[in-house]
Amino acid sequence: MKTAFFLLLLTVSLHAADIQGWSLESPRDEIRPQFSTGGQGSLIITHDQREGLDGWFQKSFDIQGGSWQRFEVKRKISGVSNPRQSCLVRISWQDKDGQMVRIDERPVNSDPKLPMPSAEPEYPNDGRTDAQGWTSVGGIYRSPSKAARAVVELHLQWAPGGRVEWRYAEFVQTKEPRARKVRLATVHYRPSGKSPRQNCEEFAPHIAEAAKQHADLVVLGETVPSANVKAKPEELAEAIPGPSTRYFADLAKQHHLHIVLSIYERDAHLIYNTAVLLGPDGALIGKYRKVSLPPGEAAKGIAPGKDYPVFDTAIGKVGMMVCYDGFFPEVARELTKNGAEIIAWPVWGCNPKLAAARACENHVHVISSTFMEHNSGWMISAIYDHNGDPLATAPQWGTVAVAEVTLNQPYYGPYNLGDFRSMVPRHRPPVPAEK
Repeated sequence: MKTAFFLLLLTVSLHAADIQGWSLESPRDEIRPQFSTGGQGSLIITHDQREGLDGWFQKSFDIQGGSWQRFEVKRKISGVSNPRQSCLVRISWQDKDGQMVRIDERPVNSDPKLPMPSAEPEYPNDGRTDAQGWTSVGGIYRSPSKAARAVVELHLQWAPGGRVEWRYAEFVQTKEPRARKVRLATVHYRPSGKSPRQNCEEFAPHIAEAAKQHADLVVLGETVPSANVKAKPEELAEAIPGPSTRYFADLAKQHHLHIVLSIYERDAHLIYNTAVLLGPDGALIGKYRKVSLPPGEAAKGIAPGKDYPVFDTAIGKVGMMVCYDGFFPEVARELTKNGAEIIAWPVWGCNPKLAAARACENHVHVISSTFMEHNSGWMISAIYDHNGDPLATAPQWGTVAVAEVTLNQPYYGPYNLGDFRSMVPRHRPPVPAEK
């Protein structure tokens, strides 16, 4: 009886008091969860079995406006079905009076007649989880010049029966991170189809041109060795590694750049339309088997892939998709969920509006290389930015387009939502398991 009374008293006191400078917040009392503390200064939020509970620990950190700030906190969860959405951290920028401040530079393509947009909250990313179940959550941000403090919220929302424990939160000034600049290239060329080997060789001068323009990654077209060759896929499919991948691996090593193209791959009795990623040392970094097959390929006995791999490279995290994949949002979204910063896309033809959509909805750079005429209205060879706009295009056959991008630069669109790329993991809806 005394224990129950003590717990009730503790809950009431925590309802009203701060813990280590953290206040206890909830949108409404009727959906307020239970707050408590644990060992080593842990801050704990617990939900009962009711739906829709929402609460967070909140603390204000004094900062110098216009400076770089590093935030990090440790998180351990139990009974939470969707941690990315339920166990988020939110950071808001405020002036000395507690008011939201505005961003320093007008967003891309923003109407200059509109007021300068507000500095929207940041959403730190989930990092690695250690053997004890603690996940690092954090990020590095440049504070708006008019900001005097950062308000940090450590949440547990919409997690019936769930529990989250937060520990070791810190918010400190840091050095400006090195800009991660990379040069992305696409080749606009359709091979003659005289033979698989000659098809490959016809791309050599274009890869050399991309290297001359200091490209770090160059994307070629779909099924390069077999394109326009009068033979069935099963007659031309090859192993990976195989003759075609070795040829392009040598070019990648010669010019010290990454190359992506697709080929028909044979694996025992199966044939796949497979995109390969070759590194500047000539090594095969990885491959992706086309998941979405159009009727024509399915009728030829091509097998679909099942996975959405993303590869760590010297220039960043690279994912690949192939042609018909672009018609469906799921492929690019799965690659983005797996961490892709760049999506390389060998594509025979597709609606160019969908290329823009795949880049914009995921805020990733998409590089397309197509076999269609530039003015056909059915795909272009281009590098797309986070807004879905082509940064560079290759309009003539046999030309190369190159664009330099900064992978760790937040992108703010015309009607600013904040850094939308960081919001995608926190805000995208859960997808029910397919029956």
